[in-house]
Amino acid sequence: MIEKIWFEDHPLKYLLWPLLWPLSQLFLFIATRRRRAYEEGEKESYRAPVPVIVVGNITAGGNGKTPVVIWLVEKLTQQGYKPGVVSRGYGAKAPSYPLLVDDSTPTGHCGDEPKLIQQRTQVPVAVSPVRSEAVKALLPEGVDVIITDDGLQHYALQRDLEFVIVDGVRRFGSEQLLPLGPLREKTSRLDDVDFVITNGGQAFSGEVAMTLKPDEAVNLVSGVRVPVKSLERLVAFAGIGHPPRFFNTLVELDAQVVKTKGFADHQAFQQQELDALSQAGSNIIMTEKDAVKCRDFATETWWYLPVSAEFEPANEQRILEKIKEVME
Repeated sequence: MIEKIWFEDHPLKYLLWPLLWPLSQLFLFIATRRRRAYEEGEKESYRAPVPVIVVGNITAGGNGKTPVVIWLVEKLTQQGYKPGVVSRGYGAKAPSYPLLVDDSTPTGHCGDEPKLIQQRTQVPVAVSPVRSEAVKALLPEGVDVIITDDGLQHYALQRDLEFVIVDGVRRFGSEQLLPLGPLREKTSRLDDVDFVITNGGQAFSGEVAMTLKPDEAVNLVSGVRVPVKSLERLVAFAGIGHPPRFFNTLVELDAQVVKTKGFADHQAFQQQELDALSQAGSNIIMTEKDAVKCRDFATETWWYLPVSAEFEPANEQRILEKIKEVME
C-alpha cells in the first residue's frame, strides 16, 4: 500500500497527508542538518587511501544499484584494477563486524546483495553498518579502488565519485520526502552527483540510459542454462524492491508464466513456503538476488534469471574516462 501512496497517487495519500507531511518535514530537517555537519567538519568522516565510488539512490527501495556495482567491478577488473566492494549488509546479522564475505559465508550473515556480488564477481566484499570499517577490512586484500553498494547518504565515508540510479519508469513518485513520499533527499541532490543513471524508461537530459539485459535461465542445482521461454508452466517470485519489473521482464521474454508472487525486499524465504508456491506450476523462477538465499533447499525445477547492466558505447566510455581521472 505504501508504494501505491508514493508512486500511484492513491487517494489514501490525501487522507494521511496531515500526519505524514509534518513527519516528512522533520525527516528533511534531520537529513539536511546531518549532511551539513559532515560537510562542515562537525562530524568526523573517513577518507580512504584509495578512491571510493558510491552507487546509491535518493529514493527508498531498489532501483538497480547492484547490477551497476557488478558492471563497474567487471569493467575495472578488465582494465587491470583490483576493486573491492563494501555494503551495509541490509537485513542480515553477522556474528561480528566487519565481515569479509567468501563462498562459505551464509546469506543470513552478509545479506543477499553482498553475497550475489561476491559470487558473481569473486572480488573482495566486506560488510559492516559502519562502512569505513568495511573499507579498512578490504585494504589488506590489496584493493586499489572501493565501490560501495548503496550508501549515498552515508556521509561518514568520503567519496570520489557518486552514481545515482533512478527507476526510469517510476522516477521519484510524489517527489515528497519520507514517509510521505519515497525520497531520502530532495531531487536537487542530483545536481551534485557525477552520474545519474536511468534504469529503463526514458532518460532525461543529462542522464545516462541503462538497460538490464536478461541472460538465459540458470538451474540452481545443476547450473544448466536454457532459454526462459523453453521452461514450461513457470511460477515466478521476487523479493526485490519492485517485483513487477522482474515479472515484466519474463513477459518480454515470452516466458510461460502461470503464477507470480511478490515478496518484500530482502525477504528471508522459508523452504515450506516456496515448496507450496511451486505446486502451482512445473518450474519455479526467481531473481539472481533471491537465488543466493534458496540454493541450500532448491530442487532441480528451480531456476533464476541473471541480468546485466548495459550502456550505449558512448556513455560507457564517458563513465570509464571519468573513473580513470579519479584513479590517476
